[in-house]
Amino acid sequence: MKHRITEFLVGLLFGVGLLISGMTDPGKVLGFLDLLGAWDPSLALVMGGAIVVGFFAFAVAKKRTLSFFGGTMQLPASETIDKRLLTGAVLFGAGWALAGFCPGPALVSFASGEAKAACFVAAMLAGMGLSEIIDRCSPQARSE
Repeated sequence: MKHRITEFLVGLLFGVGLLISGMTDPGKVLGFLDLLGAWDPSLALVMGGAIVVGFFAFAVAKKRTLSFFGGTMQLPASETIDKRLLTGAVLFGAGWALAGFCPGPALVSFASGEAKAACFVAAMLAGMGLSEIIDRCSPQARSE
């Protein structure tokens, strides 16, 4: 139970950070992506901060065999850039550019009752389900 409370508090902190930084405002996100128009560079600071924190967090995590709560560390094993990764990245970026949301901010906006976020979350879940179906039906998955 202690772990769940900690997970909730970390998620709450993340959500509040997204709200404060403006990442839940599709207009601000689309302004950041509008490089040839009225570009808003403020989200670059948010992304830069996330990269710095992530860099050091992964450096620490790679040296550990157990999480801070005693669970097994499960870091990605593959460093291969393949067609599946590139396709996912392109679809992720296209969805972000079209809607002005990425998954975390979309969930925060959805929880606050924003209709556009509800559409995005529904499309995101449908895409995740379709990806799972494709993975299960692929010849590569059947041979493993």
